[in-house]
Amino acid sequence: SQITTLINHKDKPKRSDKTLQAIQRVGQAVNLAVGRFVTVGEAIANENHELKEEMNVACIEARRAGETIAQLTDVASLDHPESDSHITIFTDKTGVVKAARLLLSSVTKVLVLADRIVIKQIITSRNKVLATMEQLEKVNSFQEFVQIFSQFGNEMVEFAHLTGDRQNDLKDEKKKARMAASRAVLEKCTMMLLTASKTCLRHPDCESARINKDGVFHRMRLALEQVIEIVTDSRPNGENEMAPISIYSAIKEFKNKVEGLRENLYFLSKENLSTMLEVILEHTEDFTDSAYTSHEHREHILELSKQAKMELEQLVSVWMQAQNQKTKDLMEDLEVAILKTCQCMNELKREVHSAATSLAADLLKYHTDHMVLKALKITGVEGNLEAVAEYTCKLSEQKEQLVEMCRLLRHVSGTEPLEITCIHAEDTFQVTGPQIISAAETLALHPSSKIAKENLEVFCEAWESQLTDMSMLLREINDVFEGRRGEKRVYLSLPRPGKHNANLKALKPVKLDTEEQAKIAKLGLELHLLTSDVDSETEKWEDQENEIVQHGQGMSSMAYSMYLFTRGEGLLKTTQDLFHQAEIFAAEGTKLASALHAFSDQVHNDDKPLLLLEAEKLISMCKQLQITAKTSVQGKSATFTKVDACILKTRNMMTLLCQLLPLCSKLLRKNKAGNGCLKAAPPWREDRIQTGTNTHTPERRAETFGIKSLENHVTNMTFLESK
Repeated sequence: SQITTLINHKDKPKRSDKTLQAIQRVGQAVNLAVGRFVTVGEAIANENHELKEEMNVACIEARRAGETIAQLTDVASLDHPESDSHITIFTDKTGVVKAARLLLSSVTKVLVLADRIVIKQIITSRNKVLATMEQLEKVNSFQEFVQIFSQFGNEMVEFAHLTGDRQNDLKDEKKKARMAASRAVLEKCTMMLLTASKTCLRHPDCESARINKDGVFHRMRLALEQVIEIVTDSRPNGENEMAPISIYSAIKEFKNKVEGLRENLYFLSKENLSTMLEVILEHTEDFTDSAYTSHEHREHILELSKQAKMELEQLVSVWMQAQNQKTKDLMEDLEVAILKTCQCMNELKREVHSAATSLAADLLKYHTDHMVLKALKITGVEGNLEAVAEYTCKLSEQKEQLVEMCRLLRHVSGTEPLEITCIHAEDTFQVTGPQIISAAETLALHPSSKIAKENLEVFCEAWESQLTDMSMLLREINDVFEGRRGEKRVYLSLPRPGKHNANLKALKPVKLDTEEQAKIAKLGLELHLLTSDVDSETEKWEDQENEIVQHGQGMSSMAYSMYLFTRGEGLLKTTQDLFHQAEIFAAEGTKLASALHAFSDQVHNDDKPLLLLEAEKLISMCKQLQITAKTSVQGKSATFTKVDACILKTRNMMTLLCQLLPLCSKLLRKNKAGNGCLKAAPPWREDRIQTGTNTHTPERRAETFGIKSLENHVTNMTFLESK
């Protein structure tokens, strides 16, 4: 960011002291940042001898480039830099460009080398886990098992930390979701491995116990392999991953092609469009062929499929005519055909969504009592093999229903991460069902065995946990469909005409034209930079559930959507959307001010006045923004002035927020060091899914690996050994 500022600096004949000082500050900031960066790089090099030489060379290059930039921008002390013999950015602009290029290439090299080291650490950690797993699999005595499992637990904790950091660093949302799924499997399987292995050791001649244990080891190996595939971005034997196509993504692509005909009548063939529709209709057969789809939904899907074929035929007919003769009437007919085709696809999309989500809601409601699992536990303890066999059949039926539900939900999930979560859920039901059955059979054969009973409990808990996850997943899928979630980091508090504002219907929503966007671009860019600063500050807080942090993140997200509006992007399409967003932003600021007042009661008396003063400033700014956003205006010029005022006031509030967050963080640390009256949330939580109110996204759901629970397993080994 700083380098871009320097390179884009325009040479002006008049150079004020302020400009000269600003240039020098930027140069110094770059040099200091490079110095800190290189120090870390050198420390990494000292710990990894195989890459030490390469890393040190890249660090030296980066440090040299940073120093060159600092020298070339040392202009604040020069009254007339152009007449001085000292070389500066004004006399040698190409020197700055060369130094910047060298700096960026050397910094990139350091990052790539550091990344290779991280990947190697994860692979080494995985290899340790696999080696210990092999020992656990072959062990014959309980005492030996306890000793090796203690080592295994420690290695899994290390692997959890390494992969957790990697997951947070991943930019690809799809890879992040896959990593989260694999780590969730490893977390749950660690406890399963413990009880399944103990059961097998207690009952070495029991076939069902051996099958149960082998299933856990196999699943853990697959999950470990998938983590390495994601980290190294490779697959075994060089094969490419072929993800199944969902109806949603196929419809989206089809509509894009159809709407593209407005711009270009010749960019694709009619055969291409026909093939794309055929693929979509083939996927709808997953719904129409399913035994769990209602008769009503099946009929509607078949009707819409038939209608889609007819609409495409009409579209192709008009399209072919328009290619030969571009008359006004034909182009109007083409527009109508495009609209009707897209409308039909939207209705089909809505129908399959309704079919999948209504089935899921019914199934999840029906299975909330876990009657089959309870019956398996009871009949297992009774040693009633016949009854266990009866209930295992019912569990198999339940498994088939839930697997089908996951397959249909994947089609309508709306985003790639949610699709992956659906696939993970399907795999979990497929694998856990048979494991519960083998655990129940083992208990029925050994009804007095406490370890066999504990083992069945663990697998039943995994099933119940997955059903809970499915309820949250269903909510997320509905949120995406209804527009409550979508683009990353955008606060989706969009207005609905006539609902939030009495004047909304009377006002004609307008968009900014290109000239207006250009005028407001600078203000928007400042807003964007401020959101980055706020995000950076909130990430420093240990307790991410803190009310101040959550309101700060909410305000940052809303400000980001307003920045996107200035670029003509994002979900705020009209000026009316922006004004409503500004109202919501001000309301969020008021909530933050209330949180600050509550926080002030917990800080030392010396610090309280400053905090309350800042809170009052924020309240005043919120009121001003709300008044501006609610003021009715007419005419293009007045509307643009209002837009400008809203974004300016939002920027000022974000500037204040950038000052407030570090202040609160400092006071929080001061209080902790002083009397410890403020209690921070623990950094690792076992039950984030149950306790968190805003942890419903897949990324947030799986960002902890249950490291605490792994550590507890290891601690409990002492007790097990003595027992």
